[in-house]
Amino acid sequence: MKGPILVVLAAGMGSRYGGLKQMDRIGKSGEVLLDYSVFDAKRAGFTKIVFIIRHDIEKDFRELVLSRIKGHIEYDVAFQELDSIIPADVLADSRKAGRTKPWGTAHALLCARDKIDAPFTVLNADDFYGREAFAVMGKYLADPAVIDGAIVPFRLEKTLSPQGTVTRGVCEVHQGYLSSVDELKAIEKKDGIIFNTGTDGAQQVLSADTPVSMNFWGFPVSIFPKLQNYFEDFLQTSGSEPKSECYLPLAADWFIKKGFLKIRVLTADSEWFGVTYKEDREAAMNRIAELVSQGVYPASLWV
Repeated sequence: MKGPILVVLAAGMGSRYGGLKQMDRIGKSGEVLLDYSVFDAKRAGFTKIVFIIRHDIEKDFRELVLSRIKGHIEYDVAFQELDSIIPADVLADSRKAGRTKPWGTAHALLCARDKIDAPFTVLNADDFYGREAFAVMGKYLADPAVIDGAIVPFRLEKTLSPQGTVTRGVCEVHQGYLSSVDELKAIEKKDGIIFNTGTDGAQQVLSADTPVSMNFWGFPVSIFPKLQNYFEDFLQTSGSEPKSECYLPLAADWFIKKGFLKIRVLTADSEWFGVTYKEDREAAMNRIAELVSQGVYPASLWV
């Protein structure tokens, strides 16, 4: 029976990281971080992967990533570029304003729309989410008639980087459902206190156990018309700004506020780590090595 689809956001350059972090080797057999997401997804019942990339990294991506998973699971590739699914007039105005990059994670997901025909999970290529998160999401999305969305949030304190500030979607939960998600930038921990600094310089203290979105979402296919509406509204209000981005967590918040979609909060005893900064790579390599030694993963994922 056909299972859910995993959609991987892999088009970002990783400006703070200083390179194509989604292709940086983490495992001893040359695995990159997203290899572990694909492996976990497969054993959780996902039957297809859709990777969203850019044309200029396609050759390297196929050689470094797709060549290893070929034959292990079905996959497809979608492309996100500055001009992907963008009206000509909006594109012309944005280029005049100096825009050079695509339009964010909501835009990326829309670029893969025609390759998604089953309930799906969308996540970041450069994050590790753990097998427990995939297990609960895979079980939830196994019903092809699912109508609600889902999210696996993570504990804020466990998602910070000692190398600098991070952006997180701060979640409000009510009776097992997501009631709001607020994208907060410049979150950091100093002297034992976690806080974010707004554009006006004001600081907001955040609890260590605050649930946050790490872009681990589950959606029914039916969300695409509404996501298209949200993106069109974004282009009307912010399309001429050279650096504006249409974030998936804010789209999810809009779905909730408008009553278009209920999003269940799934609980998983799962850890998160990532490679936001170049210095995070060593810690990620060490943790993967520990998980291999514990038997969570084989030494070579795709033998």
